[in-house]
Amino acid sequence: MCGIAGIVELDGRPAPQDVVEAMVRTLHHRGPDDRGVLVRGPAALGHARLSIIDIAGGKQPMSANAGRAHVTFNGEIFNHVELREELSSLGHIFQTRSDTEVLLAAYLEWGSACVKHFIGQWAFAIWEEGPQRLFLSRDPMGIRPLYHARVGRTFVFGSEVKAIFAHPEVPRRLDLVGIDQVLTTWSPVAPRSCFEGIEELPPGENLIVEGGEVRREPYFDLDYRDIDRESDYAAEADELRERLIEATRLRLFRSDVPVGAYLSGGLDSTAVVGMVRRFTDQKLDTFSVAFDDHEFDESAYQREVVDYFGVAHHEVRISGDAICRAFPAVVRHGEQTIVRTAPAPLFALSALVRESGYKVVLTGEGADELFGGYDIFKEAKVRRFWARQPESKIRPLLLRKLYPYLPRLKAQSDAYLRAFFHVQPEDLSSPFFAHIPRWELTAKTKIFYNESTRNALADHDPYEAMRARLPSAMSSFGAFEQGQYIEARQLLPGYILSAQGDRMSMGHSVEGRYPFLDPRVIELSTRIRATRKMNVLDEKAIIKRALADVIPESVRKRKKQPYRAPDASSFFDTEGGGARASWVDELLSEESVRKTGIFEPRAVSLLAQKARKGRVVGARDNMALVAILSTELLQKQLVENKAIDGDS
Repeated sequence: MCGIAGIVELDGRPAPQDVVEAMVRTLHHRGPDDRGVLVRGPAALGHARLSIIDIAGGKQPMSANAGRAHVTFNGEIFNHVELREELSSLGHIFQTRSDTEVLLAAYLEWGSACVKHFIGQWAFAIWEEGPQRLFLSRDPMGIRPLYHARVGRTFVFGSEVKAIFAHPEVPRRLDLVGIDQVLTTWSPVAPRSCFEGIEELPPGENLIVEGGEVRREPYFDLDYRDIDRESDYAAEADELRERLIEATRLRLFRSDVPVGAYLSGGLDSTAVVGMVRRFTDQKLDTFSVAFDDHEFDESAYQREVVDYFGVAHHEVRISGDAICRAFPAVVRHGEQTIVRTAPAPLFALSALVRESGYKVVLTGEGADELFGGYDIFKEAKVRRFWARQPESKIRPLLLRKLYPYLPRLKAQSDAYLRAFFHVQPEDLSSPFFAHIPRWELTAKTKIFYNESTRNALADHDPYEAMRARLPSAMSSFGAFEQGQYIEARQLLPGYILSAQGDRMSMGHSVEGRYPFLDPRVIELSTRIRATRKMNVLDEKAIIKRALADVIPESVRKRKKQPYRAPDASSFFDTEGGGARASWVDELLSEESVRKTGIFEPRAVSLLAQKARKGRVVGARDNMALVAILSTELLQKQLVENKAIDGDS
């Protein structure tokens, strides 16, 4: 895993090497092992390397075709060995063992279609001197980030926004629309970012810069039109099992450095650890987050799995103070407004991984999105029944099964329950049906906008931005699959794999690898019927069946626990009534909020007073406090380029 950056001068003037060198320096955390810049006329490519495959021979940028094609590459092509054999048979000669050389040869052989041959995770740029063409690509699910901007006659790209900001002509401004989208869907709707003029290349797309023009070319999307309703359940589970085992083995063994694994104690990470221990002879180190606050702590479940598989385990214990101290760095690396502190413990976890001598970890992300693991899918199922059977006496029983911690339902009015589930007749036909309750709850944070922000956003609708990104085939998907599509194409790349994934791990130079996001697993998941993913209200049923001899029974039968971290209480010592760090008071001050100009200063001040007294307990206020703090940190750290010390 690495960091990439580059420039193309669209009017043909020579690209400035010193600017690209400055861009690469901002990515040192992504690639501390080596650094390189290549300039060829109007194009300059830069690379910060985290050496994992062919440590001696994988230096970048790399050239081929007699020095007429050049690549800078962030990621891994896991099937590079097989592709090397195929390309060798077609006449290509290789000088290294690196997957980078294979990627470049594949492009020279197959052009933009090369990406359909890859099993991997990537963001890369190839410059061809002959046609003066820049080719950018991002992997199908958005595991690796890639941003770009156009300033006058200059095209700039990089793994992170901070690399693009290193170009002196790129303006630094927050994007109100991008932030507003976060405060509905938890992330900007690609290609928008939280910064004006800077776009993110959406997952599954290529981008070509040629002849002064910039165009995007989608090459992948999820398609749920071919659900197999005749397949044998046992055979389908066996096929999933084989694909998952192969995906795990490939990500474990295609590395020249040791590979560890994250372990939450839940089904997905336990499945990955179990496949390594059951089907390979590899020893394994696992890494987990534990919380001082018992409400969030799952360490007992983690230790149960550790004992079952006999792995060497490492644990980082997280307190509210630790989250507060890390939060400025979390936002600096994440580069977007966030509504939860959940990325912060994972930032601390990647530090532990690196301190333990590891650069690579396996992790279980993707299973919830592809196989129906989130409560949101259960909620949608119950809500549809709720709307279609308004007089059913089992409605309260379903709600109690979903949320056993709620007060006794007979004490709740029907109006309360209807509001809780937000079921309206017109919602049933919406592709966003599963997400409407969550999005509307998150959008309540916008009550803290100032009048200027509300006026600026008067004509913007995050739902319409999402609708514009939907495929034409969306109406042909089943209701369950529509929810899956939204989750996998918005929250997964926009938040789970970025603000909570790549940015937190690469902040400490650690690469995450995702067996559940192998293209062969994804392809199979789009054919599996909904009832085998969600069996009544039992999530990820087919995974439990496929890996029944791998995952301990206690894990298979345990109710899924969503990963959470303390929010408002992380920033204030409610016993003493003060902020845990001076930067919190500074950023929530009316002066600071007024200067940034997005939120209403007095309303934010009142929210901070509630937090000091421990009275921020609802979802709206918790999300609002985190969103305001993270937005203020974006303004200070990335727009104004000021350092914020989390310990101060």
